[in-house]
Amino acid sequence: MTARITRADLEVLDREDTLRPFRDRFALPESTIYLDGNSLGAMPKAVPARIREVVEQEWGHDLIRSWNKHGWIDLQTKIGAKIGRLIGAGEGETIVADSTSVNLFKVLSAALALNPTRRVILSERENFPTDLYVAEGVIRQLGQGHVLKVAAPEEFPEAIDDGVACVLLTHVSYRTGRMYDMAKITEAAHDKGALMIWDLAHSAGAMPVDLSGAGADFAVGCGYKFLNGGPGAPAFLMIAKRHQDRVAPALSGWFGHAAPFAFEGSFRPAEGIARAAVGTPPVLSLAALEVGVDLMLEASLDEIRTKSLRQADIFAALLDQELSGHGFHRVTPQNPSQRGSQICFAHENGWPITQCLTAHNIIGDFRAPDIVRFGFTPLYLGYAELWDAVAILRRIMDGRLWDKPEFHRRSKVT
Repeated sequence: MTARITRADLEVLDREDTLRPFRDRFALPESTIYLDGNSLGAMPKAVPARIREVVEQEWGHDLIRSWNKHGWIDLQTKIGAKIGRLIGAGEGETIVADSTSVNLFKVLSAALALNPTRRVILSERENFPTDLYVAEGVIRQLGQGHVLKVAAPEEFPEAIDDGVACVLLTHVSYRTGRMYDMAKITEAAHDKGALMIWDLAHSAGAMPVDLSGAGADFAVGCGYKFLNGGPGAPAFLMIAKRHQDRVAPALSGWFGHAAPFAFEGSFRPAEGIARAAVGTPPVLSLAALEVGVDLMLEASLDEIRTKSLRQADIFAALLDQELSGHGFHRVTPQNPSQRGSQICFAHENGWPITQCLTAHNIIGDFRAPDIVRFGFTPLYLGYAELWDAVAILRRIMDGRLWDKPEFHRRSKVT
């Protein structure tokens, strides 16, 4: 954009926005501009009523009968199938279970077992730390001489060589918003005989994803970001059908058994994706997650992606227009095909600036050492709000309002 952007321009976009009606489906404080849905999605308004129904009727009245009467026993595969539609997985390839970290342990162990003559796990140097920690833990647990190697983002796919057993990458970077070409990287991995694992934490629900089209082998992701499933919502995993019958679960719990209520003395894996389940699922959390997923399925992911990219471009242009010379250095790629649904800036005072914004009800977040992140969640974020957020940020920077002791004080969660 070259012309100066005004708030009136953005009000026009709000009136023309086909996704605007979805905003009324979320519980958001009137005075808050929420730019952190890429970390914790807003609560759908239908969640409290659904949770009351599960607590008061299904649990409170129907008690243990609800496993059959209300289908609790099938929630993991039922919701998993719905998420599968959002990420381009094939039928019967996705299940909801556990946390992203636990699911990563499962699929990473499976990938290594399927490629037993190789010993290298290849990941990205700037990957989300839990992915690297889990890889280190799997290596220690197996004790078979595997090694974790990391490369810089720009070194992919060339970094994949003939010794790699599996490639583990996050589709959209948590720190920079940079996005990999899923099809290109997956093809390169397969050409070298490696299996491909994708972490979709910042992709699922934010954009169209085509795991099947890309030929991905495994994927994991969380339910609490763009899927709006609530804090600590259950995660999901995907195993391509071509691998499922050869996967021996690293965590073999009773819900992954072929006949859980036969109470057999040894583990016999269930058919298909069900073998990836482990323990008794958290029904209350699953109920909340399903509300968020159902809401996402009503919207067009293509429209979500188009609006997300447009909002990010407008926000970045507004920062250039209103805050030039204030030390914000963009680290997210300009090319829309190379970025997710967030814009990230490095700033030497990123932490206190983020805290000051929060005090003014503009909620983004911070990632060490100096990244200020702004997430764009098109179902409930308006265009004019972008202007208002930047106007407040300019006031904060012009007046050095961020430079107060309370904003420099570190908290446990950033």
